[in-house]
Parts: sequence; structure tokens; C-alpha cells
Amino acid sequence: MKTKVLSIFESKSLDFAREILLNGNLVAFPTDTVYGLGAMAFNAKGVNRIYKVKGRAAEKAIPILIGNVAQLDQVAAKVGASERILAHHFWPGPLTIILPRHTSIPDAVTSLPTVGVRIPNLASALELLNLTGPMAVSSANLSGQTSCSTAGGVLSQLDGKIPLILDGGVTPGGTPSTIVDCNSEKPVVIREGPISLAQILQTLSQARS
Repeated sequence: MKTKVLSIFESKSLDFAREILLNGNLVAFPTDTVYGLGAMAFNAKGVNRIYKVKGRAAEKAIPILIGNVAQLDQVAAKVGASERILAHHFWPGPLTIILPRHTSIPDAVTSLPTVGVRIPNLASALELLNLTGPMAVSSANLSGQTSCSTAGGVLSQLDGKIPLILDGGVTPGGTPSTIVDCNSEKPVVIREGPISLAQILQTLSQARS
């Protein structure tokens, strides 16, 4: 397989990416944190390719990126009060929120009753996501290797393994998102990222006061 690298800022590139995704294949693209490797969220075949290409352990769930809040109902069964507060305050942004999984989400995305969801804060990524709909997205690197902040970094790891990399320059963040679970009495940070637990707790406290 020959990996193409095209500018994400060209409409033809986005149309080509959508075609690839609809055919059950993968596209790497920039987000506000790091480059992501994505498949259509409801296409189990495509999602399974993410595990294969990355060498990712099958038991690790893959988060979903959406382009707008309206897409949330497609991937989450319900959204609690705490989750709504955090989504309103931190989205678009580097916070992945664990939510009850919608029945339409295939087991390839997660075998759990929950799924991680976020809206990235990057115009080019949002344009792609609003064109395609929800995408299952993992960092665009081989499992265990460094996350990539440039298209060149993705190419060095995944050349010949995926059909397309959308080049959007250097990602503004460089650190994977914070993952928070609000399904227990107190929010639990599953993965530390740009947003701290202290910020999350402060946001919830202020909203409820």
C-alpha cells in the first residue's frame, strides 16, 4: 500500500478522505492534541484496522471524536449532569468524557458499556468530522511509540500501512487529551493530559454553586 500525504486544507483532500473512510479504511489527521488515526465509528471493519495497523491490544477501547454536540446522541445513550457541565465548559478541547455507550457503537470500538467522547478544538479536524460524522480515533502511531505532532512523524511510523495522511502542519497541543470518568461519586481521571483533575473539580463546583 502506498501512503498518500495531502493537505487537509484542500476540499478535494477531505472528499478523498471521506471516500476512504466509507470504504472501511483509515485516515490519519491532525487534532488539537496529536495526530489521530481514524475510522468511521459505526464501521467495525474499519475500527478493527486501527488495532491491526497500530499493533494495539484488543482490550483497549478507542475513543470517539465528534464534530459538534448534535452528534453526541449518535454515540452516547445518555449524558448526565456532570458530563454536560464538563462538555459545555471544555468542548471543543482536550477532554475526553466517558459516557454510556449507544447501542449503535460496535464492540470493535469498546467491549465496555461506556465510550470516551470528545470534540477537538481544531477547525480542520472539525471540518472533517462534520463531513464524515463520528469517528473512532486513536493516536496515529505504532502502539508503544511516541504520539506524533506532524504528518512526517506519522509517515515515519505508518508509511505503507494506511492509505492517507492529511497534513495540517504541527498540532497545537502535542499531548493526548485528559480522560475523565464521572460515573462514580467523584470524577476519576483515567489519563492525565492538558486538563487537570483540579480544573475539572473546580468547574463542577462552580457550576453547582
